[in-house]
Amino acid sequence: MTAAVLEGARREPTIDTRERSALEGTLEDLLWADGVIFGTPENFGTMSGALKFFFDETFYPAQGKIRSLPYGLFVKCANDGTGAVRDVERILRGYPMSPIAPALVAKGDLTEEVLQNCRDLGQTMAAGLDMGLWS
Repeated sequence: MTAAVLEGARREPTIDTRERSALEGTLEDLLWADGVIFGTPENFGTMSGALKFFFDETFYPAQGKIRSLPYGLFVKCANDGTGAVRDVERILRGYPMSPIAPALVAKGDLTEEVLQNCRDLGQTMAAGLDMGLWS
Protein backbone atom coordinates (compact mmCIF):
# COMPACT_ATOMS: atom_id res chain seq x y z
CA MET A 1 0.00 0.00 0.00
CA THR A 2 2.84 2.36 0.82
CA ALA A 3 4.45 1.79 -2.57
CA ALA A 4 1.16 2.58 -4.30
CA VAL A 5 0.67 5.79 -2.27
CA LEU A 6 4.19 6.90 -3.19
CA GLU A 7 3.62 6.03 -6.84
CA GLY A 8 0.57 8.28 -6.88
CA ALA A 9 2.31 11.13 -5.06
CA ARG A 10 5.27 11.00 -7.41
CA ARG A 11 3.00 11.60 -10.40
CA GLU A 12 3.21 15.26 -9.42
CA PRO A 13 6.80 16.11 -10.42
CA THR A 14 6.93 19.41 -8.52
CA ILE A 15 6.33 17.75 -5.15
CA ASP A 16 9.22 16.25 -3.17
CA THR A 17 8.43 13.06 -1.28
CA ARG A 18 10.06 11.22 1.59
CA GLU A 19 9.29 7.70 2.70
CA ARG A 20 9.90 6.87 6.33
CA SER A 21 8.86 3.92 8.42
CA ALA A 22 7.20 4.92 11.68
CA LEU A 23 10.33 3.84 13.55
CA GLU A 24 12.59 5.95 11.30
CA GLY A 25 10.48 9.10 11.13
CA THR A 26 11.56 12.08 13.21
CA LEU A 27 10.27 15.46 14.25
CA GLU A 28 12.54 16.96 11.60
CA ASP A 29 10.79 14.88 8.92
CA LEU A 30 7.43 16.04 10.19
CA LEU A 31 8.46 19.70 10.22
CA TRP A 32 9.91 19.35 6.69
CA ALA A 33 6.60 18.08 5.32
CA ASP A 34 3.84 20.19 3.82
CA GLY A 35 1.56 17.14 4.08
CA VAL A 36 1.81 13.62 5.47
CA ILE A 37 0.22 10.29 4.62
CA PHE A 38 0.23 7.78 7.46
CA GLY A 39 -0.23 4.05 7.00
CA THR A 40 -0.67 1.33 9.57
CA PRO A 41 -1.92 -2.19 9.98
CA GLU A 42 -4.67 -2.60 12.51
CA ASN A 43 -3.25 -4.61 15.40
CA PHE A 44 -5.55 -5.70 18.22
CA GLY A 45 -8.11 -3.10 17.19
CA THR A 46 -5.74 -0.12 17.04
CA MET A 47 -2.73 1.29 15.19
CA SER A 48 0.62 -0.47 15.10
CA GLY A 49 3.01 -0.02 18.00
CA ALA A 50 5.48 1.53 15.57
CA LEU A 51 3.07 4.32 14.60
CA LYS A 52 2.20 4.88 18.25
CA PHE A 53 5.95 5.19 18.92
CA PHE A 54 6.24 7.88 16.22
CA PHE A 55 3.39 9.81 17.80
CA ASP A 56 4.91 9.41 21.27
CA GLU A 57 8.23 10.79 20.00
CA THR A 58 6.87 13.74 18.01
CA PHE A 59 3.57 14.87 19.53
CA TYR A 60 4.77 17.16 22.31
CA PRO A 61 7.89 18.47 20.54
CA ALA A 62 5.67 19.40 17.54
CA GLN A 63 3.30 21.52 19.62
CA GLY A 64 3.24 25.09 18.36
CA LYS A 65 5.30 24.18 15.29
CA ILE A 66 2.54 22.66 13.13
CA ARG A 67 -0.54 24.50 11.94
CA SER A 68 -3.25 22.33 10.43
CA LEU A 69 -0.88 20.09 8.46
CA PRO A 70 -2.88 18.12 5.86
CA TYR A 71 -2.78 14.35 6.19
CA GLY A 72 -4.06 11.17 4.65
CA LEU A 73 -4.44 7.80 6.35
CA PHE A 74 -4.56 4.24 5.12
CA VAL A 75 -5.19 1.17 7.27
CA LYS A 76 -4.81 -2.51 6.40
CA CYS A 77 -7.00 -4.70 8.55
CA ALA A 78 -8.57 -8.10 8.91
CA ASN A 79 -11.64 -6.78 10.73
CA ASP A 80 -13.16 -3.36 10.20
CA GLY A 81 -10.30 -0.92 10.89
CA THR A 82 -12.47 1.46 12.90
CA GLY A 83 -10.37 1.23 16.06
CA ALA A 84 -7.16 2.13 14.27
CA VAL A 85 -8.80 4.97 12.35
CA ARG A 86 -10.43 6.38 15.48
CA ASP A 87 -7.22 6.29 17.52
CA VAL A 88 -5.00 7.79 14.80
CA GLU A 89 -7.48 10.54 13.95
CA ARG A 90 -7.87 11.51 17.61
CA ILE A 91 -4.10 11.91 17.98
CA LEU A 92 -3.70 13.81 14.70
CA ARG A 93 -6.33 16.38 15.69
CA GLY A 94 -4.06 17.28 18.61
CA TYR A 95 -0.98 18.16 16.52
CA PRO A 96 -3.08 19.76 14.81
CA MET A 97 -3.49 18.05 11.45
CA SER A 98 -6.47 18.02 9.09
CA PRO A 99 -7.61 15.12 6.90
CA ILE A 100 -7.66 15.60 3.14
CA ALA A 101 -10.04 12.64 2.67
CA PRO A 102 -11.73 9.93 4.71
CA ALA A 103 -9.35 7.21 5.88
CA LEU A 104 -8.71 4.49 3.32
CA VAL A 105 -9.45 1.15 4.98
CA ALA A 106 -8.43 -2.06 3.21
CA LYS A 107 -10.10 -5.15 4.64
CA GLY A 108 -8.76 -8.57 3.78
CA ASP A 109 -6.72 -9.16 0.65
CA LEU A 110 -5.06 -6.35 -1.25
CA THR A 111 -6.79 -5.98 -4.58
CA GLU A 112 -5.96 -3.83 -7.57
CA GLU A 113 -8.87 -1.60 -6.57
CA VAL A 114 -7.32 -1.03 -3.13
CA LEU A 115 -3.93 -0.29 -4.68
CA GLN A 116 -5.53 2.16 -7.13
CA ASN A 117 -7.25 3.88 -4.21
CA CYS A 118 -3.81 4.19 -2.57
CA ARG A 119 -2.35 5.71 -5.74
CA ASP A 120 -5.27 8.13 -5.84
CA LEU A 121 -4.69 9.12 -2.20
CA GLY A 122 -1.03 9.87 -2.89
CA GLN A 123 -1.81 11.81 -6.04
CA THR A 124 -4.61 13.75 -4.32
CA MET A 125 -2.22 14.87 -1.59
CA ALA A 126 0.49 15.86 -4.06
CA ALA A 127 -1.86 17.63 -6.46
CA GLY A 128 -3.52 19.51 -3.61
CA LEU A 129 -0.15 20.62 -2.29
CA ASP A 130 0.91 21.65 -5.79
CA MET A 131 -2.24 23.77 -6.17
CA GLY A 132 -1.86 25.29 -2.70
CA LEU A 133 -5.16 23.90 -1.43
CA TRP A 134 -3.90 23.44 2.12
CA SER A 135 -1.46 26.31 2.56
